[in-house]
Amino acid sequence: MPRVPELAFAVSATTRARREGEEEGREYYFVSEEEFQRMLDAGEFLEHVDFAWGQRVGTLWSEIARIRGEGRAPLLDLETDGALVVKRQIDDCVTIFVRAPSFDELERRLRERATESGGEIEKRLERAKRQLEQQDEFDYVIVNDDLARAADELFEIVHRELSAAGTMAS
Repeated sequence: MPRVPELAFAVSATTRARREGEEEGREYYFVSEEEFQRMLDAGEFLEHVDFAWGQRVGTLWSEIARIRGEGRAPLLDLETDGALVVKRQIDDCVTIFVRAPSFDELERRLRERATESGGEIEKRLERAKRQLEQQDEFDYVIVNDDLARAADELFEIVHRELSAAGTMAS
């Protein structure tokens, strides 16, 4: 993000419990299931995803408006289903699928991270298999085999797309 000040991260709303060190409005807007449903019913979400393990997460239209009001482009960190919904709804959006170099490596990373229970990890792995099948629907695919290289590739894509849209500062 510091390399591309024209971008601003769109903070999602989630029903997930806050983890240690997370702040309201920085990582997520933490809301109850009831509040999430009220917001959904009111049409406040651009996209949302209901996970098999009970968590819900979604991008608020108000976040998109806030960022655009600042004259910047919104950056969304989404599950594939949500990204494809956004791609259908926003004409000038650019989708980038970031993947692990292999499924075994993805599984290792999930287990090493250890922020979910074993059952949640299995559900995430099942979901990841389906997501890999969707990667061809994205504008770009980046293989995260080396963090610095993948970050440079991401920067080049973002720089090129913002320049083409005329929103990149000189």
